[in-house]
Parts: sequence; structure tokens; C-alpha cells
Amino acid sequence: MDGVGSFGAGRTGSTIDPIAFAKQPTTILRVLTWIFSLVVFASIVNEGYVNLGSERLHCIFNKNADACNYGVFVGLVGLLASSFFFLVDYKFSSISSVKDRKKAIMLEIGFSGFWTFLFFVSFCFLANQWSRTTPDMLPLNQGADAARAAIAFSFFSIITWAGLTVRAVQKYLLGTDMTLFTTEHMDGGAPSQPYPSNSPGGGTTETTETYQSPPFTENNAAPTYQIMQADHAYRK
Repeated sequence: MDGVGSFGAGRTGSTIDPIAFAKQPTTILRVLTWIFSLVVFASIVNEGYVNLGSERLHCIFNKNADACNYGVFVGLVGLLASSFFFLVDYKFSSISSVKDRKKAIMLEIGFSGFWTFLFFVSFCFLANQWSRTTPDMLPLNQGADAARAAIAFSFFSIITWAGLTVRAVQKYLLGTDMTLFTTEHMDGGAPSQPYPSNSPGGGTTETTETYQSPPFTENNAAPTYQIMQADHAYRK
């Protein structure tokens, strides 16, 4: 995990390099989950329903509307969530509070793990319903490619969402370098410096400088006094 700050990210306020960000494994997995979710969603919406000689549309997965609805739901929410977490990843280094970073990581762990499970259910559900679909239900094999694409990319989504879950767990276990943050900084405030203590055990010492006046010598004043007397006698 790169970064010297907290939870695998750089220090607060560090400059974000778009090229380096695009090459990160998390970014690559995030883009793949976006693409796979889009394929699952678009395949079912565009070609997931057929008209069998009536005005009513039937789901290509064994005429089970629940299968199509479930695939659309998982794909659409996964698509939106991928976009949201992509922005969170890009702005993560600008989050100053360590507590907020921790909340973002925990949210990602929970959602990514849960959506891995939902895509696993989607793969099993769609594959099961597709295996029960007879040729009579799909004249001219209509919508077969879309059904296979939805099943295949549901399986691929399991891998990518599981990978994001693992990456998020690694960030969480990495934690934070507590030497970089004070207690006030963790709460979102600016760090403050303690005042020096006047107690004997305070650990601070005060240094004083003794002022010494220049030494006074009578030798410097005596010649001046004699010269003034002589000058006074001369004027008389």
C-alpha cells in the first residue's frame, strides 16, 4: 500500500497525481466493476424481455420477472456505487480527519462485501433460471446473447467486488501512523502546543541572564576633574 499518511493514503493536502492514481490496483478494479455492472444492467434492460405474440413482455430467464428485476437492480446500484467510491478514492487524500477516513474505509468494506454476495446470488439465480428456459420460450433464440452476457459479467463482478473488499480491508488493517497526527488533528482541529509548566517537575527550565553594569573606576574620573580645575584657575 502506497502513502505515508493514514489508511494507505498520502498526507493531508498532498498533490494528487492523476497518472499514478489511474495506475493504482484499486482504481483499475473500480473501473472494471463499473463496466461489468453496466453490462449486466444494459443487457437485461435492452434485450432481457421478449414479446411472445402478445402485448405483454416476458423475461428471457424462464419468464421469471424476478430474475430480470434482480439483475437490473444489482447492476444499476453497482454502477452508481462504483462511480461514488471512485470519487471517494480520488478525494481520499484531501480528507483531513482520520476518523472520517476510517468511516469511509468501513463503508467501503461493508458495501463491497455485501455487493460481492449479491452478485454471487445474481450469478446463481440467473444461471439457474436460464438453464430452465426452453427453446419455445425464446423463438429464434431471441435474447440469448444478452442472457449469457448478464450471467458471465455477474460472475466477473464477483471477482472485482471481492478484490475491492480485500483492498479496503488491507487499508483498514494498515491503519494510521499516529506520529503524524495529534489528538486535536484526529478530531478535525488544528494541533496545539502545550504551555510551559512552572512546576518543579514540569520538565522545563528557565534561563536567566544576569545584567552586569560596566565596572566603575576612579581612574577614569580623576583626570577629568583635574583638567576642569586647571581650566577654572586659568580663567581667573
